Amino acid sequence: MAALNQDPVLLAGEGWDDFGLIDSGHGRKFERYGPYRFIRPEPQALWSPRLAEWNGQGEFVPGSDEDGGGRWVFDGPVPRDGWPLAWNEVRFTAQCTPFRHLGFFPDMAPVWDWMAGRLGGEGQSSTLNLFGYTGVGTLALSRFGPVTHVDASKKSVAQARANASLSGAQDRPIRWLTDDAAKFAAREVRRGRRYDGIILDPPKFGRGPEGEVWRLEEHLPGLVADCRKLLDADSRFLFLTVYAVRMSSLALAGLLEEHFADLPGTIEHGDLAIREDGDNARLLPTAIFARWLR
Repeated sequence: MAALNQDPVLLAGEGWDDFGLIDSGHGRKFERYGPYRFIRPEPQALWSPRLAEWNGQGEFVPGSDEDGGGRWVFDGPVPRDGWPLAWNEVRFTAQCTPFRHLGFFPDMAPVWDWMAGRLGGEGQSSTLNLFGYTGVGTLALSRFGPVTHVDASKKSVAQARANASLSGAQDRPIRWLTDDAAKFAAREVRRGRRYDGIILDPPKFGRGPEGEVWRLEEHLPGLVADCRKLLDADSRFLFLTVYAVRMSSLALAGLLEEHFADLPGTIEHGDLAIREDGDNARLLPTAIFARWLR
């Protein structure tokens, strides 16, 4: 029986050559993405900034409602079609998107490292990336074996394939699918498929390619139940991240405990965070997670 560890775990990411958290505070964060610097909203930065001034090429100014919206305001030239970045061997394009993101989630870097440690030897493991976005996580997983990448956005899947080409990974065994994640998982259950690992990063609200509506609190339990059926006692992990919700990581862990009780292993939960650059660096929390591991 999978044992629930009630003590929270912290997964903290550090900056690297192509990314860093320069400073944070007063509900914003100041980041570097290659040669460019950006300011974005971050409600969890409740403290004061360390730096007197933030000089960036652009800032995302949020809309008036808490559910999203907003626009980029630029103070310097930024390539409209994006610019190349790298994380380890993965190459990808960063870009200022209308959703305040820049084409990848840097706080996921310690998760990608953790998954690599769970999978071990290269070329043997089959993994599933639901809500795969622009494929940086998929490409990180692909050196360990076949990956199925699923996202409802044709544009995101196209960008993920382009990132695979940038990384020289276009010939790796990756299935690129534009599909509704919940419907796809249900079909995989009916097909009797299994995976060695599953990563899922569902949004608070979204729509599938055929207009399917996704609401996290309503649909996540059913998706987790189907993901459990795609794993067995020889599988290695399930990793679930959730952003921008009023929810505890312990709640996510309780959901996994319900569905993974019959498997061996451990269920853990906690925060993702990014450490600021420099001395006496603070940790900025970004998301909550829960994971099953064997």
